Amino acid sequence: MKKSRRKFSAQFKANVALEAIKERHTLAELSERFEVSAVMISRWKKEFQKNMAQAFEKEQPKKTDQVDPEKLYAQIGQLKVENDF
Repeated sequence: MKKSRRKFSAQFKANVALEAIKERHTLAELSERFEVSAVMISRWKKEFQKNMAQAFEKEQPKKTDQVDPEKLYAQIGQLKVENDF
């Protein structure tokens, strides 16, 4: 019988990775406790450590495609003319 693939939330992964970083328990103990393979915990730990610095970076406002309002008004005018014609 085939096992279905489990999906874990980002919060769960972060909690497990944090426990692994603390090194209070071995990977085998954490694996048994969280019912996740030691290899998976190691991956999450590495990914967590790689991305930790982002938590302290200032958030940059997301750049949206800035469109000139004048161009939009011109396009609206053109479409109105086409619809009225």
